[in-house]
Amino acid sequence: MTTAIYTHPDCKKHEMGAYHPESPARIEVIEERLAESGTDRFLLFREAPLADVSDIARVHSPTSINLVKDYHPKIPGQYFSVDADTLLNRYSWQAALRAAGAAVAATRAVIEEEISNAFCLVRPIGHHARLHTPMGFCVFNNVAIAARYAIDVCGLKKVAIVDFDVHHGNGTEEAFSKEPRVMMTSFFQSPFYPYTRTDKTLPNMVNIPVPSGTEGDAVRDLVLAKWLPALHDFAPEMLFISAGFDAHKDDSVGGMRLVEADYIWLTQQIMAVAKQYARGRLVSFLEGGYSRTALARSAVAHIRTLAGLD
Repeated sequence: MTTAIYTHPDCKKHEMGAYHPESPARIEVIEERLAESGTDRFLLFREAPLADVSDIARVHSPTSINLVKDYHPKIPGQYFSVDADTLLNRYSWQAALRAAGAAVAATRAVIEEEISNAFCLVRPIGHHARLHTPMGFCVFNNVAIAARYAIDVCGLKKVAIVDFDVHHGNGTEEAFSKEPRVMMTSFFQSPFYPYTRTDKTLPNMVNIPVPSGTEGDAVRDLVLAKWLPALHDFAPEMLFISAGFDAHKDDSVGGMRLVEADYIWLTQQIMAVAKQYARGRLVSFLEGGYSRTALARSAVAHIRTLAGLD
């Protein structure tokens, strides 16, 4: 029993232009730090398979799926713009299938107790992807696809999604706003993209807006006061993490002030809930993080914690 990393070279072929912050280098710097730190020796690396379209269709409409499938360019160097931030290149469909395939494969492997937990080192990322369209660097919502697979195929009765990206996972909230079997907890900088309304509350959503400049101590207080009581009351049978590292103090995309120790602490709290209610079942997904040095340090600290190395 160990921590598995699901990834595939196809995930590095999806790119949105030389200056786009959500670049293939994000995976590369994490892989490099895993090797430099010796962490890779303690992990099981698994190739992300291609998802079946039916796995994606549990979350996304035919409109969204066909847009990615039919409109990605066929010529190298060309892009199709879905929105101002999200572009498709000739490899985006294949990469998106790998990312969604990792979600399903990792979920199944954890439930079947082949592995203890997993980190999906995949792109395109996912938590902004809405039911009917990609959005905000995201093509398909990988964490939502995993959660749907767990409840609709594997028969789990309750699962929780924890999102600690600097941006609100609006696509994830949309996917499960009327699904009582799924609880979502998050914090996010506000006001900030995607400019989610913060005056509405749903019984299965514990999504907490915080101002720019929020530091780790304040986040820990919110987790202790809001997230953990809700998760304990819900008692999920499996947990999923949207692991964005753009709330780091060195990441210029956002304005929050977290450091590596905060990501370790957050991971420990989530793992403790998984151990208490879910037999440790946990799958984490790469989301944001655009300062490559801070991303590599934070993501590897997260992975080392999952693997029991920190």
